[in-house]
Amino acid sequence: MIKKVIAPSEMIINPDGSIFHLHLLPEQLTDRIILVGDPGRVDMVASFFDTRDFEVQSREFHTIGGTYKGKPIMCLSHGIGPDNIDIVINELDALANIDFSTREVKDAHRTLSMVRIGTSGALQPELIVGTPVIAEKAIGFDGVLNYYAGRDSVADLDFEKALCEHTGWNPLWAKPYVVNADEELVSRIGGSDMVRGNTISAVGFYGPQGRELRLPLANPDLNSRIETFTHLGRRITNYEMESAPLQGLSRLLGHRAMTVCSIIANRMRHDVTPNYKTAMRDLVATVLDRI
Repeated sequence: MIKKVIAPSEMIINPDGSIFHLHLLPEQLTDRIILVGDPGRVDMVASFFDTRDFEVQSREFHTIGGTYKGKPIMCLSHGIGPDNIDIVINELDALANIDFSTREVKDAHRTLSMVRIGTSGALQPELIVGTPVIAEKAIGFDGVLNYYAGRDSVADLDFEKALCEHTGWNPLWAKPYVVNADEELVSRIGGSDMVRGNTISAVGFYGPQGRELRLPLANPDLNSRIETFTHLGRRITNYEMESAPLQGLSRLLGHRAMTVCSIIANRMRHDVTPNYKTAMRDLVATVLDRI
């Protein structure tokens, strides 16, 4: 069998042997990874670690690796948006499953477990600020997964069809995709203290999430249609920007991934709190104990 060899133009390796954007070396990779959006939040997560063994920062990608309760772990920031997730997941997989010396795909697959801890806006009035919501199903409005072969094999096609019909999906937008979180991770990390949700990953923060400042919206009633949508008795719970490409790419590449977000705003009640750091610290501590 001929091994797949990755060309230098397709996987760029820096002069120090690290992967192009993340600037991580293969030997720094751990099997358990906490993902956060804000580079500054990495220090907060790492404050729980028993040891801090390395730290790397490049652009919005900030990584601290160490141990927590004797187990290797790292926290990596991915910045904002689904395009960054495309970079992060592909480069983490390359570190795990491509030999950097030969550029060959390795025979033995290494599986990573990744949990994204973020913030989110609720789309149902009963979700109060501070509630942790697991993206048990992530709904990608970004289109990232549509560029990869095998997309339908990891997607909930019935959910996608029903959502498009209910909302009168605008044909100018990318087709939504719906991907489940890793069931084992959800079972291990999710408890009675977390809501199991259907989470939208939007492609932007303002118009793509129905926020109108000076520019009018092409479909101003989209959020009200989303709020009333149900599939198999379950509603869409919240908006964020990264869970769907994270869960979709991870499934295609053979990794485990999930997202849990703390609700910091309720879009239906127009309720928001900028003071969410205590709830985030509590959520981080909970995830670290369960991952």
